Amino acid sequence: MMILVTQKKIMSSEGDQQSQPLTKPSFSEVQASALVESVFGLKVSKIQPLPSYDDQNFHVCIARTKVATDGPNEYVLKISNTESSKTPDLIEVQTHIIMFLRAAGFPTASVCRTKGDNITSLVSVDSGSEVKSYLVRLLTYLPGRPIAEIPIGPQLLYEIGRLAAKLDKTLEKFHHPKLSSLHRENFIWNLKSVPLLEKYLFALGQNRNREIVEQVIQLFKDEVMTSLSHFRE
Repeated sequence: MMILVTQKKIMSSEGDQQSQPLTKPSFSEVQASALVESVFGLKVSKIQPLPSYDDQNFHVCIARTKVATDGPNEYVLKISNTESSKTPDLIEVQTHIIMFLRAAGFPTASVCRTKGDNITSLVSVDSGSEVKSYLVRLLTYLPGRPIAEIPIGPQLLYEIGRLAAKLDKTLEKFHHPKLSSLHRENFIWNLKSVPLLEKYLFALGQNRNREIVEQVIQLFKDEVMTSLSHFRE
């Protein structure tokens, strides 16, 4: 498999995520290490896969050299799937939001720029039968534990709610010329798209929670969908 790296600033382009099934990246650790070195100019000492949904993530440890002794030692390499890679505006806005929040004091990752001083790079992979393109980014690694792994109590829930409110108020001040790329119709991860979950109820089978899920979806239709136009978005 040949990897062709194209260093360029990502410009506006069109992409219909509903038109074709996405292809999740399947880079090996060796290939991912080569990406980090060729695109970002960093020498990898250790790399391992991280959980992901439809993209591909790697936890990357960097080898320090006599020339480069400063900066973080750990990063996350994010390789977007083929369909998301066709909508660079969306990924550009997401990345600028991360940068904006960090500047505002939130404990978010830092964005590592490419050797060409861009925030993303488009990588073309020739598998022999076809060429696929993937957008890659490198962010600093944030150590910690997922909330699902620690006991939940009132104080923690309060802190989560407080952080969410602060995040919401801060993002009211965020502006970007391509912000409209975030508005995607029928995007299942959008909270106002709850009714779309009905077509996945079969996955619950006869699970005792199915009735609760059905009730929540119906309540959302009755009490939220009818008032959506009155809510701030």
